[in-house]
Amino acid sequence: MSKLFPKLNFLHGADYNPDQWLDRPEILEQDIAMMKETKCNVMSVGIFSWAKLEPREGQYEFAWLDNVLDKLYASGIYVFLATPSGARPAWVSENYPEVLRTNKDRTKNLHGERHNHCYSSPAYRRLTKSINEQLARRYAHHPAVLAWHISNEYGGECHCEHCQQSFRDWLKNKYQTLENLNARWWSAFWSHDYSSWSQLHSPGPLGEQSVHALNLDWRRFVSEQVALFCRHEVQAVKRFNPALPATTNFHGVFNDYDYWRLAQEVDFISWDSYPEWHQTRGQQALASYTAFTFDLMRSLKPGLPFLLMESTPGTTSWQAVSKLKKPGMHRLSALQAVAHGSDSVQYFQWRKSRGSIEKFHGAVVDHVGHINTRVGQDVKQVGAALEKLAAAAGADYRAEVAIVYDWDNRWAVNDSAGPRNCGIKFEETVQGHYQALWQQNIPVDIVSRSADISRYRTIVAPMLYMVNAEFAERINAFVAAGGIFISTYWSGIVNEDDLCYTGGFPGPLREVLGVWSEEIDGLYEGETNLLSMQIAGWNGPSREYACVELCDLIHAETAEVLGVYQQDFYRGRPAVTRNRYGKGQAYYLAARTGGDFLADFYRHIADAHGLQACTSMQLPQGAVATARSAEGEDYIFVQNYGDRAVTLDLAEESRSLAPQLDPDALSGHLYALPAFGVEVFLAKRGESFNVGRR
Repeated sequence: MSKLFPKLNFLHGADYNPDQWLDRPEILEQDIAMMKETKCNVMSVGIFSWAKLEPREGQYEFAWLDNVLDKLYASGIYVFLATPSGARPAWVSENYPEVLRTNKDRTKNLHGERHNHCYSSPAYRRLTKSINEQLARRYAHHPAVLAWHISNEYGGECHCEHCQQSFRDWLKNKYQTLENLNARWWSAFWSHDYSSWSQLHSPGPLGEQSVHALNLDWRRFVSEQVALFCRHEVQAVKRFNPALPATTNFHGVFNDYDYWRLAQEVDFISWDSYPEWHQTRGQQALASYTAFTFDLMRSLKPGLPFLLMESTPGTTSWQAVSKLKKPGMHRLSALQAVAHGSDSVQYFQWRKSRGSIEKFHGAVVDHVGHINTRVGQDVKQVGAALEKLAAAAGADYRAEVAIVYDWDNRWAVNDSAGPRNCGIKFEETVQGHYQALWQQNIPVDIVSRSADISRYRTIVAPMLYMVNAEFAERINAFVAAGGIFISTYWSGIVNEDDLCYTGGFPGPLREVLGVWSEEIDGLYEGETNLLSMQIAGWNGPSREYACVELCDLIHAETAEVLGVYQQDFYRGRPAVTRNRYGKGQAYYLAARTGGDFLADFYRHIADAHGLQACTSMQLPQGAVATARSAEGEDYIFVQNYGDRAVTLDLAEESRSLAPQLDPDALSGHLYALPAFGVEVFLAKRGESFNVGRR
């Protein structure tokens, strides 16, 4: 059963907007019948219903919502009840213009769209508290309500005077004195010392954008503002039932906010996933990117599953191309979420809106009004699959490898002004390292610099540009105790104030890595170098690999040289090193390479250090595996992201495997997995093979 909701196993459902159909009461009855047919057991209700709940200030109309919740519950369907702050009624904007958001160019928005509001506005906080408390007073103990769905997809920032003053207050609290701020911001550059707190403003095109510490602190402040606004909403509803959990739907690798911070304000993580499938013939890169995001969402609350709160059962209306999902892709993409730790598959939306910008966005129920459609049958198939997999709900995801991913490091490296302003590609670099592990079926967690890293065997930190001394000390202790640490070029460059380390890069990681980085060469598009692996026992199909975009010129101090550059004036200099430090080892990759090198490198790491994949089966190209574990059993999700059928040889697995979804596809020890197919194999965990265990 689900760890989050013990009365249920997997959740299956959608965003439901019955307030759009109040003039057609028969729609609710029809929808409930189709929900039951598709085995949907949960709906997110009220996300954009503020105008129907409070058509005028202080006038509340709940009879329609009473009817919806009562009828859903009577049919065995539960609800995530939303607070409606994501899109306010026009009367709010008219009566309280201060709630309108101000852009970084200091222009003020008119009423419209959604999330066009100021998180600092006292009026908006008062109004949202009022409607939230009214909802909670009425529904916090309603048997249909599983949890609070706080707002919807928080996003953006405001630069109004309320926010400017809040930013100054935040800075005062952090730095205490202007002298301290000036020193830590290096404000002497360009004579930008501040002599009054009133001189401080948010970065923008009409003012300051070149003080990197200012830019970084603004991003941190914005994250804190939205976290506190979320807390403000949660406190309003929890006052009436503290035991009822609350979540808000995250955006994955969203740039606006530090999700490690926002995650602290909710009881569990949910997020909205919309991959653009079928852009190319091969889906592996996109599948890997999506898998990384699932792992990130799961890792935000260690030990708990997350919920896939939104996905599309068909197309979207906002992507560049509204591409249809090919046969099999809906079940495959839905179960990919489950494989990485989700206890739900939910959709935007249940029924298509008749008008406005999302009238052509995918939905379970199309404008035709029934589910005798290809998409409707796909949703029924997912419902049936989740029912078959009920025993896997709440199962753990165990990883012995972690990748470090921090938002302030991301913001800082992208703001660094060199060495490659045409594309520093931090996000792509992290994805490349993740994909190399994902393709080898090695489970991965995503961690922040403040996370407990002691339980992992290997820590990977690509482009860890921003490093504080505390994290470096913990990495030193981790490696000394026997851990494996892997870092790359453009790491250990600045401290938490975005000030460059003096005394040589990679700063506080220099000792554990055993290298000194003297310079870094930015390469033009199309320009390459070459690295050659010199290490004995290298098991890649090649020993030479192209280097692109960034080549770090390092000195091996205590490190052993494993690979060297082959071209340009730094020919023969170290490109890959290994440093033995205490009982462990630290690797440094000095150059950006393609996926071919990373695949071979991580295969070497897995072989040399005993990192285990979740299956010993050799999977065909295009297929990957992920596992969840519960009570001595492993559920191995084998996913085929290729457009051709493949055959799995189960005899290669060290344990007996029992297919859970389509057992008829098994012939002897061979299993036929169709294009865009997925199967879940149940395996008893024995002494011969342990998923993700040290």
